[in-house]
Amino acid sequence: MKAKTSKKVLMSGNEAMAEAAIKANCFFYAGYPITPQNEIPSYMAKRMHDEGRVFIQAESEIAAINMVFGASACGVRVLTSSSSPGVSLKQEGISYMAGAELPAVIINVMRGGPGLGNIASAQSDYFQSTRGGGHGDYFTPCFAPYSPEEAARLVMLGFDLADFYRTPVLVLADAIIGQMMEAVEFPKESGFTKKLPPKTWALTGKSGRTANIVKSFFLKEGGLEVHNEHLRKKWQKIKENEQRSDTHKTNDAKYLIIAYGSEARIALEAIDILRAKKVKVGLFRPISLWPYPEKNLKTISKKIRKVFVVEQSLGQMVEDVHLSIPEKEIHFLGKTGGGIPKAHEIAKFIEKHAK
Repeated sequence: MKAKTSKKVLMSGNEAMAEAAIKANCFFYAGYPITPQNEIPSYMAKRMHDEGRVFIQAESEIAAINMVFGASACGVRVLTSSSSPGVSLKQEGISYMAGAELPAVIINVMRGGPGLGNIASAQSDYFQSTRGGGHGDYFTPCFAPYSPEEAARLVMLGFDLADFYRTPVLVLADAIIGQMMEAVEFPKESGFTKKLPPKTWALTGKSGRTANIVKSFFLKEGGLEVHNEHLRKKWQKIKENEQRSDTHKTNDAKYLIIAYGSEARIALEAIDILRAKKVKVGLFRPISLWPYPEKNLKTISKKIRKVFVVEQSLGQMVEDVHLSIPEKEIHFLGKTGGGIPKAHEIAKFIEKHAK
C-alpha cells in the first residue's frame, strides 16, 4: 500500500530523522551530544517542547538509554540517538531492552573508529549493529538509509516495527547521510500494514488487572532458557518477514555491486562509468542489514558472474554476503577511518577483476 505524502522540505538527514520521530508520535527522547548526530537532539529539544512532549539531555549515554528503558516500559514511543562510541556505551541498556522486550528506536549516525576515532563518515559499526552489540543472545532489526528522505521513512517504519515485535530497532546512518541536505517528503504513514497490538504489558498503573512486570532477569532454573527460546522464535519471524532491499540496473547485469548507505549512492556513479564502457554492472542495496535480505540477493545473483562488495569499513558486510551466496566469486573494496571509496576507484577495481 502506497503511503500518502505531504510537500517536500529541504532538511539534513539528521533533521529529517528527528522530524520523522515527531510525526511517528514519539513521546520521549533522551540523548547526549556527540558529533555527527548533534542536529538530532538540537532539533528534538525544540520540537518536543512545541508538541508538549518530553526531551531530556541526559548526563551520559548510559543514563540516556536507561531513561529510554523506563519510558518505554510505561508504554510510550521512545527515541534515543548517538554516534558510534556513544552507541557502544548504550549497548548494555539495549541488551536489557531486548531481553525485556521493550520497543524503542535507536539512531546511530556512524563516525570513524575504533575508539574516539574521528568525526568523518564510516560504516564500521556493522558488526555491532547486526550481531546484537551487547551481551547475551539477541538481535535488533537494523535499517540503513541512503538518503535523508529514506532515513525519515525508516525511522517511521522503525517505530511501528518496534511496537509490533516488542523490540529495539536500529536506524544505522553514516555521517554523510546525517549531514547532507536534500528535499524530503514525509509519508502520512510508515507503510507498515500489520495491525499494532495494544500495549497490555505496559506499566500504566494497576487498576482492574493483574500486575505487569517488565524484566530481563530470570533466576529460576530453566526460566531464562524458556524466555530466550521465546525470543528466538520472534527473531525468526522478523528474519522471515522484514528483509528489505533495492536494486539498480540488475536485469541484464553480469557483475553486481553490493553497497549500502552513502556508499550505495557513490556506486551509482561507478555504474554509469562502467555502463558507458559496455560493462554490465548493477547494484544490490541492502536496506535491512539485519535481517540481511538474503532471499532477494540469492534470486538476483543467479545470473551474476562476480560480486563486488564496497564499504566504508574493512569489510564487515562481506561475511553476510558470503553466507547469502557462498557459491559466488566475491571481491571486496573498502576504506576505513573516514576513507571513502570513490566512484572512479570502484569502476577501476571492477574493470580489473571483471576480466
